[in-house]
Amino acid sequence: MQGFLDPDKILDELEIHDDIVLKRDMVVADFGCGSGGFTIPLAKRLDNGLVHAVDIQESSLSALKSQTLLDNLSNIRFIRADLEESKASSLQDSSIDLVLVVNTLFQIDDKNAIISEADRILKKQGRLLIIDWLPQAPQGPETRISPDDVKKRAQDIGFALKKEIKARKYHYGLVFEKS
Repeated sequence: MQGFLDPDKILDELEIHDDIVLKRDMVVADFGCGSGGFTIPLAKRLDNGLVHAVDIQESSLSALKSQTLLDNLSNIRFIRADLEESKASSLQDSSIDLVLVVNTLFQIDDKNAIISEADRILKKQGRLLIIDWLPQAPQGPETRISPDDVKKRAQDIGFALKKEIKARKYHYGLVFEKS
């Protein structure tokens, strides 16, 4: 996925074109973190903060743990969880500044569950960044979720759309704020 998405450019765009400033002491959750495509760049920026790397696959978390050792990063916590289950992340209510859901929604049956979990753990006015595959992209997974579907689901749960970003050629990005 690294060839399709550039985490650093996306994080830069958030800081330049939105009022999300990645403060060094922020607490972030990366839902569906995989092997850390966004987790590691976040951890490097948030050197006094904390990144919760959440994934259902132990193999992905294991690969990420190995990479954090190589990069000498100590501000990442690993959580193995099925985000389709209630309170699965085990994070405290209203404790997170930013939640990322990157290339994850298309894989999940209960898409509302992951958005609801983000809502539960985000602080008031916390941000939710969802990046997923464009429906019309010539490459990528067979099953996809449209930006309009994501917007409706997030708004039904209580999020306000703050910004749309072009994540790259094959992806869209949506930034929501918790009311």
